[in-house]
Amino acid sequence: MMTVADVMVATLKASGVRRVHGLPGDSLNGLTDALRRDGEVSWQHVRHEEAAAFAAAGEAAVTGELAVCAASCGPGNLHLINGLFDAQRSGVPVLAIAAHIPRAEIGTGYFQETHPQDLFRECSVYSELVSTAEQLPRVLEIAMRSAIERRGVAVIVVPGELFRDRAPSGTRVHAIRPAVSARVPGDADLAAAAEILNGAGRVTILAGAGCEGAHDELLAIAERLRAPVVHALRGKEFVEYDNPYDVGMTGLLGFPSGYRAMEHCDALLMLGTDFPYRAFYPERARVVQVDIRGERIGRRVPVDAPLVGGVRETVTALLPRLTGGRGDEHLSTMRAHYRRTRARFDSLARAGHGHGAVHPQAVAAAVDRLAARDAVFLPDVGTPTLWAARYLSMNGSRRLIGSFNHGTMANALPQAIGVQAAQPRRQVVTLSGDGGLAMLLGELLTLRQQRLPVKVVVLNNDALAFVELEMKADGFVNYGTELTNPDFAEVARAVGLFGVRVEHAGELDAALEKAFAHDGPAVVDVVTVRHELAIPPRVSLEQVKGFTLWGTRSVLGGAGDDVIDVAGANLRQLALE
Repeated sequence: MMTVADVMVATLKASGVRRVHGLPGDSLNGLTDALRRDGEVSWQHVRHEEAAAFAAAGEAAVTGELAVCAASCGPGNLHLINGLFDAQRSGVPVLAIAAHIPRAEIGTGYFQETHPQDLFRECSVYSELVSTAEQLPRVLEIAMRSAIERRGVAVIVVPGELFRDRAPSGTRVHAIRPAVSARVPGDADLAAAAEILNGAGRVTILAGAGCEGAHDELLAIAERLRAPVVHALRGKEFVEYDNPYDVGMTGLLGFPSGYRAMEHCDALLMLGTDFPYRAFYPERARVVQVDIRGERIGRRVPVDAPLVGGVRETVTALLPRLTGGRGDEHLSTMRAHYRRTRARFDSLARAGHGHGAVHPQAVAAAVDRLAARDAVFLPDVGTPTLWAARYLSMNGSRRLIGSFNHGTMANALPQAIGVQAAQPRRQVVTLSGDGGLAMLLGELLTLRQQRLPVKVVVLNNDALAFVELEMKADGFVNYGTELTNPDFAEVARAVGLFGVRVEHAGELDAALEKAFAHDGPAVVDVVTVRHELAIPPRVSLEQVKGFTLWGTRSVLGGAGDDVIDVAGANLRQLALE
């Protein structure tokens, strides 16, 4: 007898799905048994359902294809929600299968009862309850198509007994694959954009993740406009490599050169980005924005010429309308600014020798230097993302994946699980914060159980360091941010992984080389300077006042040692400013 779950597995398999990330439970038994009997779509067991959703998001991000997670009823699928929010906000296609309580008990306050189709509605493009066996094949196909075509999360809620029901007679399995299409703005919109760009004296390009697959077109329009190219964080992997117009990133984690290129332009061309920080946009420039999703245009800054279409197709259509002959002053000035900024950042990342302290910049720079040319990097939110943005270099083959829109802690390790499962021969490296790693520490066991050779590099500074930076900027004495950490390398060895601890700068490269060469999962626990400051490209008067207030309050409150530690840790930066 073919069951409803058998139809689900057959549909997933026909559509290219090769694994389901999840944690078993009685309401999922019909599905997991169908996977067992099929033998081709694997069950990727994790230790927490949140990790299953993150793993699916990581897999979808690195492959561009539909990834799947599943969880049991009530608390089981409720744990998926943070990872699904991340997938939805990152625009990656994920299908979540949420098992439910028995149909006859819905609405009675039954054990573990929730209403998943309502809970997941805000973090999905499609969320529906399946009530009958006849309904499921069509709802499954709609959900998969919605996730693929709308680039987001789709959730199907299935009462546990329904998985075991007989499939409707005559049920046919259909492969759900993405449709290939091109979208180009109309002639009138292209003409309006060209008029703005041709009339401007200083054009700057802000490029985001929508530039994936459009690197040649980006360089062509930058050349025509003689425009410096600033990238948003999610655009870094697609924009900065082999780019003679690159002037770095803007935003709170960005480069002063990126900020200045935005500040001094009289026309801004936004390509495939929804960069959210309004304070970093120019105040008087005219704006042309290109985005495949028209509803995103104008959300951050008033737009003079909206262009709805793909970046590659739109730039190709726009280029013949753009005049050349523009001078190089704006581009040359911003490129020179970028070279100075890059040199200063690089000087701060020198590893040091012997028993010197390890600065986090040096860790990121060493990872960049020693990692494979096609490595996938996954930084935790907070200071690991900051150092990744500034020190990991992209080359067209490397990938940079993180929680860059949702901004949740603990993303790096579980996302890496999904990436490594999908691409087992590729080097996968996390830059994990000590706070982030500790939140889902049990997933180290998943690395061992699934034999996933992820390399986990821990920035261990015994603090929620980015929160402390925010407190300092707002004038608050650091409180509630200290962490009492174990030796994470010892923890790794205790669960059967390779583990090495770095306490001095001279040990860093050798430890990373050993871990990267190890044939299996590895943890490198690097004890780093706690009070490293990261100066944003634009420092407001309020931040200066806040930092001064923090120092005064700390001294008066008996925490003067913290002020001394901050000064000592950052003398290199201050000397180079």
